[in-house]
This record gives sequence, structure tokens and C-alpha cells, in this order.
Amino acid sequence: MKPTQALLQRFRKLRLTTKDVNKGYYKGTRTGSMGQHTKYGGYIIDWNKVRTYVVPAGLDAFKLTPFVTNKVPAMRGRYEGYRMGPKSPELYLDRWKAENGYD
Repeated sequence: MKPTQALLQRFRKLRLTTKDVNKGYYKGTRTGSMGQHTKYGGYIIDWNKVRTYVVPAGLDAFKLTPFVTNKVPAMRGRYEGYRMGPKSPELYLDRWKAENGYD
């Protein structure tokens, strides 16, 4: 009788998953708890554990600006001649032919 190939490996290079170990292993998302569960199925938030982000003082006089200014108006697409607007299959085919040529 020979051992399986998995037992012959020196060490495993992959991360543990819930299928690799027995019951009780919970991987989680590394976010930490923000409170505690009640015995009735509710959740009580502990506000001392909640993350708060403080904006630095004097940020309104900061010299760097965003890549796009707020003065630029939002542009809406124009889909005249297409019955379903941006979801129109004719629009898709026309754009495909214009950008990729004919096959």
C-alpha cells in the first residue's frame, strides 16, 4: 500500500481554505468586529471599535487638485436613431464595425 501524493509533499504552498481543515475554522475578511452578537440574533455596535477617519486641518487650502475639475459638465451619450438607446444591439454592431472593421 502506497501513501497518496498529497501526503508525500513536504509542505503545501497554498493558503488554508475552509475545505482543508476540520470544523471550527473561519477564515474571515480581516476586518475585525465592530460589536457583539446578542443571544436573540441581533447585533450591538460598540462605537469605540468603529473606525473614524479624520480629515486633516487646512485641507481646503491644499495646492493639489483632482484630475477632473468640478466645473466640467457631465456629458450624456446621444443615441439618436437607436430604439433602445445605449442598450441597442444596432448601436453595438455599428460600433463594432467602426472600431474593428469588417470580418
